[in-house]
Amino acid sequence: MTEYAGPAGEPAPPGMPALQGLDKDECLRLISPGGIGRVAFNNPSGPLILPVNYTIEQGAVLFRTAFGGPMDADLRTGVAGAEFMVAFEVDHIDENTREGWSVLVRGGAHHITDRERATTAEPRVDTWAGGERELYIRIAPVDITGRRIQRS
Repeated sequence: MTEYAGPAGEPAPPGMPALQGLDKDECLRLISPGGIGRVAFNNPSGPLILPVNYTIEQGAVLFRTAFGGPMDADLRTGVAGAEFMVAFEVDHIDENTREGWSVLVRGGAHHITDRERATTAEPRVDTWAGGERELYIRIAPVDITGRRIQRS
């Protein structure tokens, strides 16, 4: 962890919140239980952020969505092997203590093909949204960063 210092590089006084950077391993530990995160990407109308249920498999973020939805068409490049870069964010905030953490994963959005699904174990991603959610998307991280705010 890297501590973010206060003014003039001084650490936060006792009892004051301190912002700390998290290393990759700590970030993965925090998000590994799965749950709800947000996917951010550009679409033809501008930036878009959508909540998804996700899991972590082999160090990558995996989620399900609907065919024909924004993450289907807007995240397809039309070029074999080329992927749009997206941001994926998960956080946990305790409003009572004003403490929490945030993890940001950036990487290419890979649409998992039926052939890929057939050669691997069925991914376990529960979705809260109704309807068909048979499009699986994997984000292989190229960058993972995080921050924690807590009282010293």
